Amino acid sequence: MLLAAQALTPGVITANFQFSQQTISKHIQILTECDLLTREYKGREIYYELNPLKMKEIADWLKPFQQIWETRFSKLDKILKRPK
Repeated sequence: MLLAAQALTPGVITANFQFSQQTISKHIQILTECDLLTREYKGREIYYELNPLKMKEIADWLKPFQQIWETRFSKLDKILKRPK
């Protein structure tokens, strides 16, 4: 993820994607509201960075679902590899 390495301004984030500033701003807003990004003001600039604690919370919540899907995909893979 782009923000995993360092805090960035919305302009720098937008420059890394082929989407409008408005689209990127909306995503940043949603991620900030969900506490996945934190915001820090430095002068007139706003810097956003990843909130690793919230990311871990989400990863922990998703873990049981990941195991379910991995089991299902393994079963499907075995079925697809059977000779016809």
